[in-house]
Amino acid sequence: MPFVLRSAAEQVAAHLRDEILGGKWTARLPGRERLAGDLGVNAKTVEAALRQLEQEGVLSNPGKGRRRIIVAGESHPVAPLRIALLLSEKDDARVDFIVDIRQHLLLSGHEAFYAEQSLVDLAMNPRRISTLVSRTTADAWIVVAGSREVLESFAASPVPAFALFGPMTGIRLAGAGPRKAPAIVEAARTLLGLGHRRIVMLVRPRRRRPVPALPEQAFLDELQAHGIVPAPYHLPEWDESPERFLTMLESIFRLTPPTALIVDEAALFVAVMQFCLTHRLRVPEDLSLVCTDADPAFAWCRRSVAHIDWNCGPVLRRVFQWADQLSRGKSDLRQTGSVARFVPGETIGPVPRSGR
Repeated sequence: MPFVLRSAAEQVAAHLRDEILGGKWTARLPGRERLAGDLGVNAKTVEAALRQLEQEGVLSNPGKGRRRIIVAGESHPVAPLRIALLLSEKDDARVDFIVDIRQHLLLSGHEAFYAEQSLVDLAMNPRRISTLVSRTTADAWIVVAGSREVLESFAASPVPAFALFGPMTGIRLAGAGPRKAPAIVEAARTLLGLGHRRIVMLVRPRRRRPVPALPEQAFLDELQAHGIVPAPYHLPEWDESPERFLTMLESIFRLTPPTALIVDEAALFVAVMQFCLTHRLRVPEDLSLVCTDADPAFAWCRRSVAHIDWNCGPVLRRVFQWADQLSRGKSDLRQTGSVARFVPGETIGPVPRSGR
């Protein structure tokens, strides 16, 4: 899961949202200058925060020189929705991004809770997930990083659902997530430009089956564009367990050692780093590494980690807009994304001579 790094405007918006929903102000919000003075930030930051709250439907703008009107009370139901969060793994409940979503829904008057089992607990099996849904009292679901089959099963269900991450393209389901494909392509091009030909992308099964998701397919297409015929070697198969992940790593390094890895998620990246340490592989002298997410732990790394970063603000706002629309009885199947960017780091370098 991504590390949530908020801009100053997003922090101000979150603070004002909590104050509004907590009943500190009614009818109208104080003026921009007064808010800036009270919060100790500049007026431009406050203005950006107010525009964000307008987009969320918390405020309305009556015109230049007039104070914003508070409409949050009109946006939420008298009877709150019961929204279940179906996590990818139970540990996701400690991720700041997920905590923020649940907290905002609670402050908005909804009953937001975590499902008793995660997608990993249920082996990403649509039938088992359907059983969980049927025995859970919920008006709507937020599905975190579901597989395509799982998202398709929710799209076919009468219970409204929101896809938070996952291969949702082409599925009639509301959703949001980072648009990583262009950043993945840029990372691959950077590695190719450094002479790498044996580049392997490591992702969980849900991103490979039944077909590669958009970022993974973009990676394979980029290899093809550079004269490298994509093969299972470049997007290897492994089942969802630490043991199978390690077995897969042992296999690819024993047969045809890659010179660069693009690793999905910080958790897998840490496992790869431990593998490198155990096998005395130097990064980037022997192996270049790119992580497809940012993580706060990277700030403590002696060598900066090459990774993919994205702004979580638009994704958070999309979740809240969906819940607001649903609470007013309106169908909302829009899918939106946040642009991601490749951040080069010191974990990538020229291909080792033995790897050409």
